[in-house]
Amino acid sequence: MRKIGIIGASGYAGAELLRLCAAHPDLEVVFATGDTQAGSPIAELYPSLGAAYSGEFAPYTADLADGVDLVFTALPHGKSQHIAADLLARGCALVDLAADFRLTDPAVYERWYGEAHTAPDLLGRFAYGLPEHHRDAVAKADAVAAPGCYPTAAALGLAPLVDAGLIASDGIVVDAASGVSGAGRAATHATHFGTVDENFSAYGLLDHRHTPEIEQAVGATVLFTPHLAPMTRGILATCYARPARATSTADLLDTLRAAYEGEPFVTVTSLSPSTKATWGSNAAHLTARYDERTGWVLVLVALDNLVKGAAGQAVQCANLVLGLDEITGLSAVGIYP
Repeated sequence: MRKIGIIGASGYAGAELLRLCAAHPDLEVVFATGDTQAGSPIAELYPSLGAAYSGEFAPYTADLADGVDLVFTALPHGKSQHIAADLLARGCALVDLAADFRLTDPAVYERWYGEAHTAPDLLGRFAYGLPEHHRDAVAKADAVAAPGCYPTAAALGLAPLVDAGLIASDGIVVDAASGVSGAGRAATHATHFGTVDENFSAYGLLDHRHTPEIEQAVGATVLFTPHLAPMTRGILATCYARPARATSTADLLDTLRAAYEGEPFVTVTSLSPSTKATWGSNAAHLTARYDERTGWVLVLVALDNLVKGAAGQAVQCANLVLGLDEITGLSAVGIYP
């Protein structure tokens, strides 16, 4: 068994890590911190985890990581960069679920996150944790930056088409809708039931912080508009691009199928993907069309924002870092209905 720690386990992504690790045959959670919930039973905050965890959330102290094989950090953006160097110095591998180490240029991070990066010397040490595109780098790394939920969807759908020269690398539009859990556990007016129920709204117009990560992961200039949907989980990304050469729906689908042949968690389908079909799984469902009438390429991607868009992808990366079978403890089959 590999000993695992989770820093920030009281948030939604942290709770999802606890759920997935409980069913993982090779991972043992030896500590789970949650500073705002320190001293509270895990099962009190998350009754769904009660059968697996009888302990309490611990306050964070650096020595918790001593003797641990790998630590997940599921903290708010900007926090993990303050503790990453110390964690790595203690000899444990690190998978960070926040945005702190995803962007390769600290100047880009400062522009979009509004503050200077405090550990820019570590940026080159982190592999970008999208295994379908960076598997070898992840497997060789001791530090991994798990991608954001929106960038995961956009990159899976668009990057193979950019790389194949099928779509232009400028003027791409990504409209993506997420469930409320993507905003985290802390309640705000925007995520209250009375606000979200029977409502569908766009936010982060022109300046959402996932924009540079999407552009970096796709290799293109992107106009990104996220939307909040009245559901708990899921992301549906609808992406539009201009063809770079003559193409067809069959050509697009064949390119995506070739790119993801043998990939355990990516399904390329001729059907229109739905969020419900990926619920609770580490799966991503993709399709594409070419509209001869308007000349646009259409790509759709559905995934569970808490699994393939967060905790599941982090576990997938941890499996690679620890030399385990990549699919261990993860399912590509969603819960339905």
